[in-house]
Amino acid sequence: MKQGSSVLFFSLMLTTISGCTTATSVAATNPISQTDPRDAELQQCLAGLRGDAMQGKISSDTWQRYTRSIAGDYSVLERLNHQPEFKTPLWDYMAGLVDDERVDMAKQQLAENLELLTRIEQAYGVPKEIVVSVWGVESNFGRNMGRTEIVPSLATLSCFGRRQPFFRGELFATLRILQSGDIPLERLRGSWAGAFGQTQFMPSTFERLAVDFDGDGRRDLIDSTADALASTANFLKRGGWRTGQPWGVEARIPAALDISGEGRRNKRSLADWHNRGVRSVDGRALTEALGLPADTQAGLISPTGKEGPVFITLRNFDALYGYNAAESYALALAHLADRMQGAGGFTTPWPTDDPPLSRQQRRDLQTLLLARGHAIGEVDGILGTLSRAAIRQEQERLGHETTGRGGMKLLNALQADSSR
Repeated sequence: MKQGSSVLFFSLMLTTISGCTTATSVAATNPISQTDPRDAELQQCLAGLRGDAMQGKISSDTWQRYTRSIAGDYSVLERLNHQPEFKTPLWDYMAGLVDDERVDMAKQQLAENLELLTRIEQAYGVPKEIVVSVWGVESNFGRNMGRTEIVPSLATLSCFGRRQPFFRGELFATLRILQSGDIPLERLRGSWAGAFGQTQFMPSTFERLAVDFDGDGRRDLIDSTADALASTANFLKRGGWRTGQPWGVEARIPAALDISGEGRRNKRSLADWHNRGVRSVDGRALTEALGLPADTQAGLISPTGKEGPVFITLRNFDALYGYNAAESYALALAHLADRMQGAGGFTTPWPTDDPPLSRQQRRDLQTLLLARGHAIGEVDGILGTLSRAAIRQEQERLGHETTGRGGMKLLNALQADSSR
């Protein structure tokens, strides 16, 4: 799920953690009604868009073939307007995206695709670990690309709800993709908002940046891993990736340093940061830790305040940010890539007394909730509405703060209960 590609950082804290973004991260398709009274309104709306489609280089045959008698997918309107009632803390988000399970899978994928990834790195200058990180976060290495039929969802969003002009552009781009023969209709499934493929490109981004890296004459981000990963590298290169530079480093700042107003955009030289007392978290000068000259421009981000980890970020962090327009997302990609190369977790602990759960620990928590009679559905590691309702009940029973958040305190308490 991509921004510049993607549209919304949709309930991403819940969906991306499962290994499917964006942002990501994709919802399953609800059955599309064949008799919904809104279908007549949809057809009338689409008829009014035909002229714009023709001007957008979509043939009359293509327009007729893919929009005639189409039924809307009105479930997407609920997702478009949904405001999550639960905000995932950053430490939970990071723990779900970058845990030992995903690091091990990423290393395995890197080893299995080393020759391909090496060629991609040579062609685009983007490290293979970064490309694999995007692949893992966006679709769990191609395992979870989404099941929503994109044409009905984008047609519906083009005629109902907010941001209709944006979605119309994505609908037209999708029809041009089908017209070109790059991807057949039956394979074109993905996110409810239109992102698709192993690294979740929006249709308009596909048109601009997708590449045919396997040389078969088609740009296919769904069934061609080579095309998907090379297109991701091309996205990052075009987004300003600087070959040979890191993304940044975890930093240590003086307690008295005022960092209000600082951020990734408000860059200062490394020399300036050094004079302000900022060092890498292991105490080294930033120039030494980053291997860059003192005049290199860098920003400072503190996503959970001065009490939590802080980071000096470079231009490559901005390129990662461009993939999904969220600093938490960019940090997850960067951290996963570092972990693949042997780095550990962040040195500075998160500012919480209730540590986050990995995906396996979330599955363990769900198993314990089921054992206590809570109807939460399948054990999938996603603490959604039903799981959070059960968590609140157990927190109340145990005398914990009733937040609906699944953390280590609750897991330990339920494990202790089960062993009695």
